[in-house]
Amino acid sequence: MYNSKIAGMGYYVPEKVVTNDDLAQYMDTSDDWIQERTGIKERRYAEKHKETATTMGAEAAKKAIADAGINKEDVDFIIFATLSPDYFFPGCGVLVQRELGITDTEVGAIDIRNQCSGFIYSLSVADQFVKTGMYKNVLVIGAEMHSMGLDFNTRGRNVTVIFGDGAGAVLLQPTEDNSKGVLTTHLHSNGTNAEELAMITPGSHGGYHLGLEQFGFPEDDKPGGIYITQKMLDDHLIYPNMNGPLVFKTAVTKFPEVIKEALDKTNHTAADIDMLIPHQANLRISQFVQRMLGLNDDQVHNNIQKYGNTTAASIPIALCEARDEGKIKEGDLVCLAAFGSGFTWGSALIRW
Repeated sequence: MYNSKIAGMGYYVPEKVVTNDDLAQYMDTSDDWIQERTGIKERRYAEKHKETATTMGAEAAKKAIADAGINKEDVDFIIFATLSPDYFFPGCGVLVQRELGITDTEVGAIDIRNQCSGFIYSLSVADQFVKTGMYKNVLVIGAEMHSMGLDFNTRGRNVTVIFGDGAGAVLLQPTEDNSKGVLTTHLHSNGTNAEELAMITPGSHGGYHLGLEQFGFPEDDKPGGIYITQKMLDDHLIYPNMNGPLVFKTAVTKFPEVIKEALDKTNHTAADIDMLIPHQANLRISQFVQRMLGLNDDQVHNNIQKYGNTTAASIPIALCEARDEGKIKEGDLVCLAAFGSGFTWGSALIRW
C-alpha cells in the first residue's frame, strides 16, 4: 500500500468580477447586507456561451499537470466534481478529457455529484485508487458555473448573492513515504433534509411523493410531461432553494465533528493543524468553526470574500492559493473539510 500525495495543483477563476453593488442593480440588497451575512465582497462570473464547468476545469487541470511535472498523456484516471455540469448527461469527466486532448489514451473518467463536499469525496476516491496501486496519476477536478442557473431577482437573493464560478484541480500520485501525503479521509451523509438545500426542478421525481404539488405536475398516468412544466417556468421554480438557518446550524456542528474525527484517527489535536482549508460556504461558518477549534487566523485560509462559494471548486482553489502565498510548507499538517447539500460532509488530513 502506498500513500497518495498531491504532486501538483492549479486553479482558474474567470476574469469578470461581480461586486455586491453590481448585484444590488438586480435585487433588493446591499454591500453591507451581503457582507454582514456571508462575508462576501465579490465573486467571479464566467463568460456566457464561451466558458463552462468543463472549460474552467480544463484550465485548472492544465496547471495542475504542469505543476506535477508530467505530461497530460500520463494522466491515467479523471475524477470531476460539480453540481453545474455542462449537460444533464454525459458528465464533465469525459468532456474535460476531450478538452485536454487526451482521448487517445481512453482512460477512465467519473463524475462526483456531492455538491459542496464534492472535492473531499473525489479526493477520497482518488486516494483509494492510488493507495492500492491501481492508478499512478489521478486528476481530481472541482469546477462550477453557478452564474448560469441563479435567480437574479429579490426572490432569489438569499441564494444568488452567495455563489460564484471557478475551478480547481490536483494531481495525486503515489509516495513510498508513509509519513507524507493523504493520511486519512472521512465521508458522511444524512439525506433526511435533502430538499432543504436543493435544486428540485426540473427533475424526474414527479413531485407528488414529496408533497411538491405546487410544481404543477400532471396527475394522470400518461407518459411524458412531468420533467418540466410551464408552471415551473411561470412561477420561477427552476432555481436552487436553501433553508439558510438549518444549513448554518447543521454545518457548524458537522464541520468540527468531522475534523476531530480525522485528528483522532491520526492521534493529533486541533493545535497540531498548520493550515485548515474549510469549504468556502459562508465566512461566518468558517469563523465559528475556527473559534470552536481554538485556531488562530494564521491556521485558517479563507477566500470566500473575493470568490464567493464555488462549492466543489472552493477547497482546491483555496488550497492552491494558500500554497502559492507561502502559507503551506513541507511537513505541515493540512486539514480539508466540507459540508453541503445532501446533507453530505467530509474531511481529509494531509501531511504536506
